[in-house]
Amino acid sequence: MSLAIANRYAHALADVVLDPSSGIDARRSAGQLRSVEALVKESPDLRAVLMNPAVTPPRKRAVVSRLVEPLALPPALRNFLFVLIDRRRIGLLDEIRQAFENVLDQRLGVVRADIASAKDLDAGQRAMLTEKLAMLTGSQVRPEYAVDPSLLGGAVVRIGSTIYDGSLRGQMEALRKRLTE
Repeated sequence: MSLAIANRYAHALADVVLDPSSGIDARRSAGQLRSVEALVKESPDLRAVLMNPAVTPPRKRAVVSRLVEPLALPPALRNFLFVLIDRRRIGLLDEIRQAFENVLDQRLGVVRADIASAKDLDAGQRAMLTEKLAMLTGSQVRPEYAVDPSLLGGAVVRIGSTIYDGSLRGQMEALRKRLTE
């Protein structure tokens, strides 16, 4: 149920952010929302205040307003946080932020690629891989890199439900299948 709620709030926020008259940079707003989420996660006291039903919503809004001042949030994003506080949904901030990023990606034509490699890739390798994936998918790619020590070499890329296995283990498995046929 929380996923459905998160998606509803994410779509509403995306409608506001992507409205040309809002003047809000969509990608920047996603980063700012991520920063607010990090503030809440890093501070057990803040989390306790925001989750405590005994603390009134105006008090919670005042606390959040003071804490996010350095982030220079657009008024629409700050007001969105206030709505989450008023509706007692601030505890879903992580799910809402994730859903918001997914909605932005869909609406902006960006695909997410989860890339696991045997070792950390340098900037040139990352750029080349991102470029190849963009050509393969025909869309802009937002890569998320991770190191998987269980891979012997190469990389495994997951885009949606499609997996591209360029790992040494995957190539050896394919060779084994061809030889046994």
